[in-house]
Amino acid sequence: MFVMTPMGRNNQKKMTLGDKLLGLNWSLVLLVSIVASIGFAMLYSAAHGHVDPWMSAQVKRFVLALVGMFVLAMIDLRVYMRFAYAFYLMAFVLLVYVEFFGEIGMGAQRWINLGFMQLQPSEMMKIALVLALARFFHGLDWETIGKPWVLIPPLALVLAPAGLVMKQPDLGTAGTLIICGGAMFFATGVRWWKFAIVLALGIVGAYYAWNSGLLHDYQKARVLTFLNPESDVRGAGYHIIQSKIALGSGGVWGKGFLQGTQSHLDFLPERQTDFIFTMFAEEWGLVGGVLLLSLYSLLVLYGIAIALRCRSQFGKLMVYGLSFNLFTYFFINTAMVMGLIPVVGVPLPLISYGGTAMMTVMAGFGLMMSAYLHRDTKISRHGQEET
Repeated sequence: MFVMTPMGRNNQKKMTLGDKLLGLNWSLVLLVSIVASIGFAMLYSAAHGHVDPWMSAQVKRFVLALVGMFVLAMIDLRVYMRFAYAFYLMAFVLLVYVEFFGEIGMGAQRWINLGFMQLQPSEMMKIALVLALARFFHGLDWETIGKPWVLIPPLALVLAPAGLVMKQPDLGTAGTLIICGGAMFFATGVRWWKFAIVLALGIVGAYYAWNSGLLHDYQKARVLTFLNPESDVRGAGYHIIQSKIALGSGGVWGKGFLQGTQSHLDFLPERQTDFIFTMFAEEWGLVGGVLLLSLYSLLVLYGIAIALRCRSQFGKLMVYGLSFNLFTYFFINTAMVMGLIPVVGVPLPLISYGGTAMMTVMAGFGLMMSAYLHRDTKISRHGQEET
């Protein structure tokens, strides 16, 4: 005689650590490692063929971040849902702390000095915002999301940190938070006419900020220089003009590794951070640039594929948000150095030199792989597993 029992949560086989390691998306890990290795090579080139001061430090950061990525991948998706608001609150408190006690560098107050590294809370907020929005929208149906008052809390989640980041000032990161938040609103099914209203209000706000003194003079100069770089060749237009010269001089195939003239003769500014793609394109040409952008696009497609396979709405929205965050990273950076948008301080993920940016990007991949491992888990509105 056989007795059939329901397959409840307590009767399901739990994955061991070995099962989780075997179940990781190792092709995604390999792709991340390839992009990071390109970054190591370019930092070696930026230092004129030396591992110090940038490449050696970046390799150590990547190894630590890779370990952290695996740790985050092992954690159950429900844990991230449970603590999403707590992590957001922590990141927001750090942003407030920076406003009063942050380290000042290059005219901006963005960092917290931890001794062994400079922590940039605005980078942490990119992850925290995705988690908080995914938690808020999880379990809401289309009818509920269609009610305008329901969107007030998530709008506050986006605009509050964006306002603090803008005061640092860091328009690039503030814009990234707003764009990424808008993408998650779109993914949840918010109707297009509401985006049109927000866009109209944004245009009015930008007009007011331009004429009321909210924007700094150098920020206005960046916009004006974007429209006409040749108006200030030795001043505000210098960066983008040198970047375009370097991009053009690379041609189709590039000048070769360590052979870039604009970068190695120190005409190209910030070649280890914001303008590292320009140096890469000068040395590896149009072909190399397209290949690198293809690798980034493949990473984004991996994220979208993972999101489509998640049974939980929280997992879907989280991975969509992280994928779009990665896209925003590399799109803004590459568009900036090509002169398609004004110059803003957004690093090239996994390639630009920087500790917090590396930590943030790798944490995002860790969360993606957690969603991949737990893609068959269906989570209730209150964070419990459903059968």
